[in-house]
Amino acid sequence: MLAAFFILQGLPKRWLTYCVSFSAGVLLSTAILQLLPESLKLGLDPQNIFSTLLGAILCFFILEKALIWRHFHDDSGVNNLSNFKDSSHDLGHHHGSSAFAILIGDGFHNFTDGVLITVAFITDPAIGWATTLAVVSHEIPQEAGDFIILVDAGWEKKRALLWNGISSFTSVVGAVLAYVSIDFIKPFIPYVLVITAACFTYIAISDLLPRLKMEFRGLWWHALYLFTGILVSLP
Repeated sequence: MLAAFFILQGLPKRWLTYCVSFSAGVLLSTAILQLLPESLKLGLDPQNIFSTLLGAILCFFILEKALIWRHFHDDSGVNNLSNFKDSSHDLGHHHGSSAFAILIGDGFHNFTDGVLITVAFITDPAIGWATTLAVVSHEIPQEAGDFIILVDAGWEKKRALLWNGISSFTSVVGAVLAYVSIDFIKPFIPYVLVITAACFTYIAISDLLPRLKMEFRGLWWHALYLFTGILVSLP
């Protein structure tokens, strides 16, 4: 969150797009080369792995679609997506009420991240660090986008930073709850790893990579950051 804040405070904005490239590499590498193989090692058969993966990706798509429809419907009252120009991370650009929706949605997202990181560390510390890196690298551009939305909705920068921090703190709550209830969730850990992989894959393919398709400057830098993200998260 602080990295996103400082980027918006004066660091070159092109760094944010390079961060997106790095995030895409980390997310894809962590999902495909670490989380899915680890779920296989934990005894989940391939049929269950890929069935869960497919179902989770479809669920993420349906959830995102529902959020897009809800925000657009609330803001315009017209069921017409022709004016909708950005991803679900940039929803609610026009009304202050949407800023609270962004915070609530981000709070649930961060809570889930905390659970996933705890489960990953309990499974294997190496998987835990890779998952943490994947979450952090994705959170920087996302938190920057959330911060822009809050400021655009009329919030002062200090207020936006404060409430973004409160929303981010739910990750700690999720991590602690997952840790104290580990005996209950232990049988579900392989499935949680697959769902995490589905989440990372969906974010990379539906959000990050489409953004990079529209970047024509610094192409070699984007490629370098993308492959750096892959390399640093190799098992």
